[in-house]
This record gives sequence, C-alpha cells and structure tokens, in this order.
Amino acid sequence: MRNDIIIKIKEASSLKEYSVKEIKENVNEYLFSCDLNEIDTKEFVFALLNDNRKSINMLGKKVEKYIENRNAEVKRVRKMYNFDRQFGEDIYISGADEVGRGPLAGPICAASVILKLDSHQDKDMILGINDSKKLSPKQREELSIKIKERSICYNITVIQHDMIDLKGISWCNNEVLKKAVLNGELLPQLALSDGFAIKSLSIDNKFFIKGDSKSASIACASIIAKVYRDKIMAEYSKIYPEYGFDRNSGYGTKEHIEAIKKYGPCKIHRRSFITKIL
Repeated sequence: MRNDIIIKIKEASSLKEYSVKEIKENVNEYLFSCDLNEIDTKEFVFALLNDNRKSINMLGKKVEKYIENRNAEVKRVRKMYNFDRQFGEDIYISGADEVGRGPLAGPICAASVILKLDSHQDKDMILGINDSKKLSPKQREELSIKIKERSICYNITVIQHDMIDLKGISWCNNEVLKKAVLNGELLPQLALSDGFAIKSLSIDNKFFIKGDSKSASIACASIIAKVYRDKIMAEYSKIYPEYGFDRNSGYGTKEHIEAIKKYGPCKIHRRSFITKIL
C-alpha cells in the first residue's frame, strides 16, 4: 500500500481514497527512511498541503519543515566533506582526534577515520557529524555506528593512565594520535588533526583550530573516540562506583574531587594530575 500512496503523492494526485492513519503511517515510514533526492519534494509537499483534511495539511507542514531542516543539514555537512576534498579526492585522508587529555582518571584515546570523499557520492555523507562535544550521548552513539559502517576504515588507540604518569600527557597525547593514524588497516597519504600538528609523523599532516567543526574526517574521529572512551569509563564505574565515572568520564567535577578526598585515589587515577587534591 505504501507505494500506491507515495506514487499518488509524487504525482500530486488525490489522496481521498486513503485514510488519515494510512497516509501518516506510510508517509512517515517513507520520508524518514528515504533519500530525499529520490522524490520531487515540491510535489510531495504540495499534495499534502492541498488535501482537504487539516490533519494531512499539518503533516504537510511537518514534512516541509523536515525537508527544509534536512536540506540545511546536507549543506552544512557537504561543506565539511568539501573541506577534506580540497586536499584530494583520489588519496586516503585520515581525520584524527583525541579525547581524554584533561581527566583525572582513565586513559587517553584517539581515533582516525578515512571517509569516502568522492564528490559524486553525497549518499555516503553522514549527516549529523560535528564536534563530539556539541552532540548528545545518544546522538554520538548512533553516529558512531554509522561512521564505522560507512567509513573506508577507522582505528582507535588507547594509552593508559600509568603511561600518562610515566611519560607525561603531552607525549601521550601525541603518541596516541600518531598510533591512531599509522596503525590502521590503511596507511593514509595525509592526516588532518584538530588543533595541533602530530609530531614525528611519517606522512603529511595538516592541523586546524576547531578542526572537528570544519573537517568531516576529524569530526568522525572525535565522535568514535568519545564514545569508545565513555564506554571504558562506564565500565570502570562498575568497579569504582564511588567516583561517578559513568557521569564524569574521569573529569574533575566537584563530585569526583570530593570522592578523591574522601576515599583517596583508585587504581586508574593519574597520580600526576591529583597531587594538589591529596
């Protein structure tokens, strides 16, 4: 039945023979699961807005707004992909980012992502990608799955708290990024990084302030690294529940600092980070 309704909508034909419930169910199922390039959105909206039932008119307005917002999102994300494409569409470009530089406990993690950057393949774009800090946990979780499915390849690397105390956070920050870029399934010709250059990298590297808001590849790396580390900290919270790692991810929140003062540090605390607390 869905195809019959959609065909009539696409042809701007009468929808009277279908109930409001049938139209709503089938239109929602179709619209929110399809590529909008597959339909003539003007005729699609026109048919809904010109039905003689108010509820269908309201659905038309909802669809119209959805299409408007989606088109804006496509434009925003295409700009991020084009940022990466400027460096070449026929080479492997890795976006790299880290998470966990500042926490008082737990590892530092980095990810690298190589995306499909063919300018003729907009259908491969991952809508919603952004600086991971601008996304909700649910959005990050959903996007992380899509990124892993649609990327050419990705890699996640971790350096533990004890190595951070031994080598220092600056060394570990650079090392975890370097390993994320170089130890994946494919060796890229270029690495894009957020904020700082990756030292001692054997391939070309370009870095950008707020790169996770400019580059599609860096944004994707930011997201999967964040999701990965948050899951690690959520597991640690089961072992050390008094520190609230599932809520603070090891960062120095008031709750976390008070717990350190009360219970002392646990095994995964970075001793070099909490000397002034103890």
